[in-house]
Amino acid sequence: MTDVDEPRAGPDPVALAEPTGRRGLRSLTIDISPLRRHRDFRLLFAGQAITFLGSMITYVAIPYQVYRLTGSSFVVGMLGLVEFACMLSMAFLGGALADSVDRRRMVQATELALLLTSGLLLANALVPEPSVAVLFVAAGLATLFDSLQRPSLDALLPRLVPKEDVLAAGALNAMRGTAGMIAGPALGGLLISTIGLASTYAVDIGTFAVSLAILARMKAVPPPPDAERPSLRGIADGVRFARSQPHLMGTYLVDINAMFFGMPNALFPAIAASYGGAEVLGLLYAAPAVGAFLATLSSGWTGRIHRQGLAVLWAAAAWGVAIGLFGLVSSLPLALLFLGLAGAADMISGIFRMTIWNTTIPDHLRGRLAGIELISYSSGPTLGNVEAGAVAALTSARMSVGIGGVLCVAGTLALAVALPEFRRYDNRAPMPGGS
Repeated sequence: MTDVDEPRAGPDPVALAEPTGRRGLRSLTIDISPLRRHRDFRLLFAGQAITFLGSMITYVAIPYQVYRLTGSSFVVGMLGLVEFACMLSMAFLGGALADSVDRRRMVQATELALLLTSGLLLANALVPEPSVAVLFVAAGLATLFDSLQRPSLDALLPRLVPKEDVLAAGALNAMRGTAGMIAGPALGGLLISTIGLASTYAVDIGTFAVSLAILARMKAVPPPPDAERPSLRGIADGVRFARSQPHLMGTYLVDINAMFFGMPNALFPAIAASYGGAEVLGLLYAAPAVGAFLATLSSGWTGRIHRQGLAVLWAAAAWGVAIGLFGLVSSLPLALLFLGLAGAADMISGIFRMTIWNTTIPDHLRGRLAGIELISYSSGPTLGNVEAGAVAALTSARMSVGIGGVLCVAGTLALAVALPEFRRYDNRAPMPGGS
């Protein structure tokens, strides 16, 4: 069951009386009705908006500090390897816990742990000679705690809104995330260049404190009545369910391919240096989010798309094309434009992937499958940063980006051929063996 604060009303006579053109325009804009109807969804939305802003500030600050201390894109890329190892070690446990404990309390506990991790970054930035090793430890801890938190956070959505609001609520969450990815990196670059790294990390600590205060106002979200205790057998059950569902495996594999070959974030510090430094670095990190934000604002049309697997494939290919073009240009405005187009394509893919997940997975498996989803959408970017840094060390930063874009498109086409059931997935058709 979902905790719904306000019952859904019947057809709105005012909306029905609107001119057809106006109704058509509204159908293209984002649906904010879940925020009006569901109190706990509003609270979670607000708290995560604030804390994610701070996290994105730190997301820019850590690689910037590593690059400033080492001058090496390869070392920056190795952050991704540490983050991947920590994510992989905790994602399945986080998923199992999300199905067996109060999901709100799990988010609170990990939010506190993330606050303390940012405190470690602050302490390191205050010493005369900051340690690169501490930066790697802090990045690993942040990923570890986020991996414990993310499945509970993702699994909260189907409990806070009814099924008919899942797509709209997912789009709102995506908009919230992209707004943070726009404001956070841009603000991070500004803060680093004006008040310094230590104060920048302090801002992140403050956002965690505000988020914890908001989370305290939410109702408890206990596990389902038939919840199992965390166990290796329970984790294996989740993996077997995922493997038995072609529509789920397709979402995982397509996203991993796109992010592994097409994720250029580790190269942003080096590319930004050629354009002007920390201020431009913030713009590079923010540009994909601007495109993603615009995509969510106009996401009303996604509710009319039923071949959602095919939509994910098209969006992943578009991401690869845009990233490849970003690697080819030497003009900053064009670079930002192509990053924005890439972000828009990635967001469209993400909206459909989240909708497939949240509408086809049983609640008693939701946390464990959220752990698998975490691996799918996090392993690609983290390993992609390692790949990008390694190729850049052998060639150049721009060459690495261009090669990655080409391989992303090629991999997407190969998966489209190899996964016919995913390519044909239609959300109107019954799911054999599914939920």
